[in-house]
Amino acid sequence: MAGSATRQTLTGAFVLGSSILALAALVFFGNASMFSRTVKAVIVFQDSISGLSIGAPVTFRGVRVGEVTKISLRFDPIQKRAYIPVQVSLDPNQVHVINTNGQSGEIKLNSLIAHGLRAEQNLQSFVTGQTNINLNFFPGSPDILHPQVVRNEIEIPTHVSAIQQLKETLQAIPLKQLAANANDTLISIHDLAQKLDADIPVLVKSTLASVDESRKTFAETSAAISNLQQHLDVTLSHIDTLMTTGNDEIKQRGSQLQLLLASAVKTSDEAYKSLHDAQSILSPRSNDRANLDATLRDIAAAAGALRGFATDVERNPQLLLTGRRQ
Repeated sequence: MAGSATRQTLTGAFVLGSSILALAALVFFGNASMFSRTVKAVIVFQDSISGLSIGAPVTFRGVRVGEVTKISLRFDPIQKRAYIPVQVSLDPNQVHVINTNGQSGEIKLNSLIAHGLRAEQNLQSFVTGQTNINLNFFPGSPDILHPQVVRNEIEIPTHVSAIQQLKETLQAIPLKQLAANANDTLISIHDLAQKLDADIPVLVKSTLASVDESRKTFAETSAAISNLQQHLDVTLSHIDTLMTTGNDEIKQRGSQLQLLLASAVKTSDEAYKSLHDAQSILSPRSNDRANLDATLRDIAAAAGALRGFATDVERNPQLLLTGRRQ
């Protein structure tokens, strides 16, 4: 009997010890808060909460302060709107307020909400798509509450996160229209490529023909210019020879003409002298004397003209060809 009582005592002690160890493991390794009072709150979302599940962490600027405990769905048939209330449990050991005396005080969630505390969805992993709830202060953000959904619990207003804004922006992009426009653009490019494939060979052929014609025209023009240059050279050579010959003739004829004019002047002087001598024989009142005077005057004028013309020819022999200009 005594042995049986001892075994029962040992068995009871073993069970009690196992229970105590299990409870301790649950408390220390399971983050259980059996001996602490948690703060309950509700966050109402109207957009998709895909990736958010029960047990997802609730953080404040990256620090874990609680977890999601319940997710439900409410539908308003009058306004035709769906609401998704998410219940969270906040650990007061993580969320507390420092008093002015430096002592830790009890959290007052309503006061934090009044100062701009808001909740938003935060993407945990781009691979798995899991999200959590992040708390932060957004002063000036509107505190939109849903009293028709949340009755006797504290509601934390929501704030549109950057990820949610990105989702809304992507959803607002008309992807189908962009795809249709891109398809039309590709079709236009394909048609243009086909048209260019058909037109470019003809254009290249025409261009090559134009280049050949231009090359021929240039060659003919070059040959014509070369021939013209040769003819011009010959013509200029002939003109140069003619000018040289003309100058030689002018020089020769000028010297002869000068001799002729000198002889004529000499002859006129001799005739004038002879007539002057004859004048002294004739009577001053006779008709012959008057005629002789007139003749002498004419001979003197002719001699003066010949003397002037000889002087001009001596200065400019070309007067024999060009004459005097009026």
